[in-house]
Amino acid sequence: MSTIQYPESADLRSLLRFAPEDGHIWLGEHRMLLLHAGAMSELRKELITSVGQQQARRILTRMGFASGMRDAELARKARGTSEPSDAFVVGPQLHMLEGCAKVLPIRLEFSYADRAFDGEFLWENAWEAEAHVQAFGEVEHPVCWMMIGYASGYTSAFMGRFILFKEVECAATGCEHCRIIGKPAEDWPDADELTPYYEADSIVGRLLELRDEIEAMRTTIACPHRTANLIGNSSAFLHAYDLISRAASTNVSVLLLGETGVGKERFARTLHELSARKEQPFIAVNCAALPGELIESELFGVERGAFTGAHTSRAGKFERAHGGTLFLDEVGELPLAAQAKLLRVLQEGEIERLGDERTRKVNVRLVAATNVDLQKAVSDGLFRRDLFYRLNVYPVTIPPLRNRTGDIPALVDAMIRRFATLHGKRVAGVSDKAMHALKLHSWPGNVRELENVLERGVILVPPNRPIEIEHLFIGSVSEPSQQHLLGEGGELECAQRAGRDLALAVLDSGRSLDEFEQDLLRSAVERADGNLAAAARLLGMTRPQLHYRLKKQAD
Repeated sequence: MSTIQYPESADLRSLLRFAPEDGHIWLGEHRMLLLHAGAMSELRKELITSVGQQQARRILTRMGFASGMRDAELARKARGTSEPSDAFVVGPQLHMLEGCAKVLPIRLEFSYADRAFDGEFLWENAWEAEAHVQAFGEVEHPVCWMMIGYASGYTSAFMGRFILFKEVECAATGCEHCRIIGKPAEDWPDADELTPYYEADSIVGRLLELRDEIEAMRTTIACPHRTANLIGNSSAFLHAYDLISRAASTNVSVLLLGETGVGKERFARTLHELSARKEQPFIAVNCAALPGELIESELFGVERGAFTGAHTSRAGKFERAHGGTLFLDEVGELPLAAQAKLLRVLQEGEIERLGDERTRKVNVRLVAATNVDLQKAVSDGLFRRDLFYRLNVYPVTIPPLRNRTGDIPALVDAMIRRFATLHGKRVAGVSDKAMHALKLHSWPGNVRELENVLERGVILVPPNRPIEIEHLFIGSVSEPSQQHLLGEGGELECAQRAGRDLALAVLDSGRSLDEFEQDLLRSAVERADGNLAAAARLLGMTRPQLHYRLKKQAD
């Protein structure tokens, strides 16, 4: 029997938090699922009967391996400063906490410095052995594939090298319990027979490849010119993309509308790449960044001697974009004089350089963008009405990121890959809690803000680790992110802070508790349009409780 004693597991249990109001269970930074063992048993049985025992074993082993690697991350955070043995047994303790089996350590010898490992454990009440016997009866070979994958994944991540566990006894074969032994893969004489179960399966992998190919074909049929510049599948995003793709085959001027940072230039580039002009120049101009006295010369060009300092003739943006696309960002910032010349270009298709008397024909598709209300600017006399009508022929509104949160995971994945390559760093994605925080954030800076936050995360996260909340929201942006952190009871901490702030405000107001309660109850009933059941839900109480309090106040 084991002589190794586990440390108290209260620190691990404190990592488990339930947030039923959000439909979440958290184990540290990782989102968990509370599943019926019977349901997992059915899934296991279906895998074995549908793809065969060898394929099922490989899938389940790799699934367990991934789970073990994630729990190894928790071990580093939970007991990173503890004794090495106390830190390591986080894995067995979490395996018990997660309901897999009772894990009894028999032998545990390892050295970080030498990266040597030798361990032996017993499993009592192993769920996987019980599930297999229930479905298929007793068998001749060990069957705790997911659990052995977990042990190997956890220990490999913990030790920084591949540690292979082998089940030498299994309750499914009639033994009293399951027994596992782990050591470096090269120390096992039959490692070549075992390691393939930890590798991507050729058959299953090919099926996944075929699935991806089919999805790609479907996407090609639905969006035949989809480009890599744009990422998203939300309805609002796809509507904007559909408008862009329809305009691509024409020469219509396009007005892109939307908040700052939504990706207007990316949409403009996509429009250019989808059009017949894609082999010609794409020229982007930020009108707000140009000094007022230089805007006309930058857009329309200048002749030598037109003004002091004009020593040579120079083509403007319109001439440089001839045959292609000119993107005018922040077009609402153009001065009225430049607006008049821009209108002439759109109407006549010709420009006149500053200081020149002759006109030049230009063939340019104009794409304008703004985050201001041009109609209001027209009313205020800041934007020409005739130019507005000319630009507003084909408006496309790009949705803000907060209205397409379903696109955030795909955006995050693409951006992390890009920044990891840019900074020469390997990153294991983002933690579940960090992804939850990203989805909850309001993103006033939209996709541009998301890019900045993720680049910061890639820089701050240790190599080969997942990006967590503290790597994303720091410094001046820490306040909005705090709303996403879970408190000890699973509730969002912003609610706790808001409650404390409200309590202090009530105390400072000098009002009595009865007066405050009366106003609160009345406000809830008003908000619920007199529906007491709905008002009670707003207050977190039952309808009879609300009715009692209202009656008490009336008396």
